[in-house]
Amino acid sequence: MALISLLTHQHPSAAAFKAERPRGRARDRGGLAAAAETLARSPTALLPAEMLPATSKLCAAISYRHLRNMTGLRRQAAVAISQELSKLARRSAGPGAWIHQVRRRSSLLSSRLEEKPFNEMDMSYIKQGEEALQKSLSILGDQDGWKTETVVGNGDKVLSKVLPDVGKVFRLEVVVDQPLETVYSELVDNMEQMGDWNPSVKEVKILQKIGKDTVITHEKAAATPGNIVGPRDFVSVRCAKRRGSTCVLAGMSTTYGAMPEQEGFIRAENGPTCMVLRPLAGSPSQTRLTWLLSIDLKGWLPKTIINQVLSQTQVDFANHLRQRLARPVATGY
Repeated sequence: MALISLLTHQHPSAAAFKAERPRGRARDRGGLAAAAETLARSPTALLPAEMLPATSKLCAAISYRHLRNMTGLRRQAAVAISQELSKLARRSAGPGAWIHQVRRRSSLLSSRLEEKPFNEMDMSYIKQGEEALQKSLSILGDQDGWKTETVVGNGDKVLSKVLPDVGKVFRLEVVVDQPLETVYSELVDNMEQMGDWNPSVKEVKILQKIGKDTVITHEKAAATPGNIVGPRDFVSVRCAKRRGSTCVLAGMSTTYGAMPEQEGFIRAENGPTCMVLRPLAGSPSQTRLTWLLSIDLKGWLPKTIINQVLSQTQVDFANHLRQRLARPVATGY
C-alpha cells in the first residue's frame, strides 16, 4: 500500500526533520507514531472508527509549522491518502460516510499544497488594485456635478466632472445587447486580444498574474488619427471583482521593474479607472456598462484636445465592442 510504504520508508527530508524539530514536540512525535502504527496495520484489521482518527491526525500533522517546509513529504502524504481511500471505496459495495469525509479533507489538503503565498511586492499590487476599485466606485457613487460631454443617437452618452485630487474624469454609459458573462469574458478573459478589435489599442500584454483577481498589464495605445496625440503606453495594476450580479474591473497606473519605458512611446498614467458591468433591469440578456476613465496623457497637449480625444475614445470603444460581440461564433465544423 502506498500509504504504508510512505510511513515505513523515510522521505529524504524526513531525517532532516527528525534532527531539526524542537524537543518540545515530544507529544507530537508520540501522536504521529501512534497514527502511523495504526495505519500500518492490515486494512482488513482496521475498523472505520480506528482509521478515521489516525488518518485525520496524519492530515493535521502535515500542516504543523515544523513540517511546513517539507513540501515533498506533504504532497506524497496527501496523494497516498487519496489513493488508499479510493482503493477502500472500490473494495466495498457502498463506502461509508467516513470515507467521503476523509477524502474531502485530503482533497482540501492537496489544494492547499498548491497555494503560493504572496510576497511583499505582490501584496502591494493587490492593495493597489483594491484601492483603485474603492476610489472608482466612490467617484461613480457621487451623482453630483456630472456634465454631459457627448450623447449618441443610440443612447450612448459620455459625462464628465472635475475632481480636486484626480482631475477631469469621463463616464461612459451604454447598454450592450449581450449577456453579462459574454461581455465579461471578452473584457477580462480575452483581455490580450483587445488590440485585434479596438483600433485605439495597439497591444495589451499581461506581465504578471497575482492570485485570481489581480494582474499587471502593459498597454500600448495607438496614435490618434492625424497623430494629434502620439502613441502612449501604460503599465497598470488591474483587479476584477464580482459582487452579486455586478462585476467591477478596476485599475490604476503602477511601477513594474520588468517593463521599462518603450522607445517611441510616452509613458502615460491612468486611474483610478474602472468598468462596471451589470444585467439590464428587466432584460438579463443585455448588459449595462459604465466606464470611468481617468488619464493623464502627459506631454504638452491643450485641454480641449484631450477632452475631445478621451470622450470620442469612449464612444468608439462602445461601437467596436458591439461589433466584436456580434461576430459569428466559430464552430468546429
